[in-house]
Amino acid sequence: MTRIDDDAALHAFVEGRRTALFRSAYLLCGDRHEADDLVQTTLVKVVLGGKRHGRLDNIEAYARRTLVNTFIAGRRRFWRREQAYGELPDRAGEPADTDTGLMVRAALARLTVKQRAVLVLRYWEDLSVEATADLLGMRENTVKSHTARGLAALRADIAADLTEELV
Repeated sequence: MTRIDDDAALHAFVEGRRTALFRSAYLLCGDRHEADDLVQTTLVKVVLGGKRHGRLDNIEAYARRTLVNTFIAGRRRFWRREQAYGELPDRAGEPADTDTGLMVRAALARLTVKQRAVLVLRYWEDLSVEATADLLGMRENTVKSHTARGLAALRADIAADLTEELV
């Protein structure tokens, strides 16, 4: 449990955890720029929360919960459904990652927001069912249900992608 009592400790936390928060944010949203914005928003909220509350007993949990809640809230907004393009490219860009990584991220992107959040917290952040439930404000059985359904959907989606590649 990390305790934050002063500005120096808060600054050290932000510097030390920025990369880990970015990785989780990237897995949640699947876009580098959006993940960077998500981390920035989260860190601003954490810093303001630390100043407002005077101290935070578990800054790590507070930051993770803020990250996930900010992601989920952003997906509820109407303008998130629109994607503006200035010009369409003449040809598709080259993939910068391996095929497997792309396939898994694409499958993650097709999950519901809460299933994706549960899977990222459980398997990327390596949180327990209890910690994930507490972080998301869900019952443990709901976390287990989202985990099972999310994993089943990932398996089916990836199997379908692999079958298409073989054909």
